[in-house]
Amino acid sequence: MVSKLFMAVPAKRVKASGEKARRVLGVLLGAWLAPSLAPVPAMAQTTPAPVVRIEGSSTVFPIMELAAKAFMERQGGQPVSISLKETGSTGGLRRFCRGEIPISNASRPINTRELKACAAKGVRFIELPLAFDAISVVVHPRNTWASRISTAELSTLWNRRAQGRIKRWKQVNAAWPDRPIALCGPGKDSGTFDYFNQAINGDSANSRTDYTASEDDNVLVKCVEKNPLALGYFGFSYYRAEAGRLKALAIAGPRGTWLPTVENVQQERYVPLSRPLFVYINEKDLRARPEVRRFITFTVQRGLRFTEKSGAIPLPPDTYRVVESKLYRHLIGTSFGGDLPIGLSINEAIRRSFEQIRSKSPR
Repeated sequence: MVSKLFMAVPAKRVKASGEKARRVLGVLLGAWLAPSLAPVPAMAQTTPAPVVRIEGSSTVFPIMELAAKAFMERQGGQPVSISLKETGSTGGLRRFCRGEIPISNASRPINTRELKACAAKGVRFIELPLAFDAISVVVHPRNTWASRISTAELSTLWNRRAQGRIKRWKQVNAAWPDRPIALCGPGKDSGTFDYFNQAINGDSANSRTDYTASEDDNVLVKCVEKNPLALGYFGFSYYRAEAGRLKALAIAGPRGTWLPTVENVQQERYVPLSRPLFVYINEKDLRARPEVRRFITFTVQRGLRFTEKSGAIPLPPDTYRVVESKLYRHLIGTSFGGDLPIGLSINEAIRRSFEQIRSKSPR
């Protein structure tokens, strides 16, 4: 991925760079905000601000983007820049476990392969749940035939055996028209790709590949918005932000047929496509780099606010204090053992994620 650094750039120039530069090329929210807060001495302008690099999940991106902007507006002391990129959960954790970035966003827990990679490089980390998500299956509003889809139909459409064979709506459901279907979905570096295929096809790698793929959910949103025959899946906050131009399908699963909504996730009905969202912090960077510690503390303390504002599904309000406790006590490692748990309720995910607080002493 090509990256671009935005340092000491006037605000209107950043705005003119557009959505693609902001997300695909990365966002550096930096010292250019400082002049609006306080005068900067001439010598300070020649000293580059330390940069906190964050990569990973596009689903977690909107939460962290809000956190980064608020942090830049309120920070005191030495200026800090935040470099934020959407590279997919797998892409972010790959660099994180090589020790190349201090923070990685993830829409799934770290897996066994990544745990081994982190161990090989001596990377110890703190795993913090930040929010919940409902993977949303969406179509164009002009689609008049589909209002619900079963997990079995989703598997018929998306598993690797469908490649080159399942090309028309009627092949998925006999009541649907004999018209071509255009598919839009996450790329292989996306945690949404892993979770969806584990939940629907029984294997995180079991997916067809003949579809429009991207780790940037905005690309997938546009893919569906522009084609009345399209179907796609991506994070709930992206559907919610474009609900006037997209139509979500109710998912017929083990607990009935339910639309992706905050209430249906919180009431544990939207199964199996609800999931926890995480941020991973390199423990060494947290101890050695004050700017990392300041930013992640700022983010966790305001986690409920940023999650709600981003359109994601928040954890229960009291839970964010427990997340803070996990951070302050430097509880190392994952609570999920490298597994990709499917269908966890919010309460189950919280209980499992915070077992460390009950079972481990502070480090």
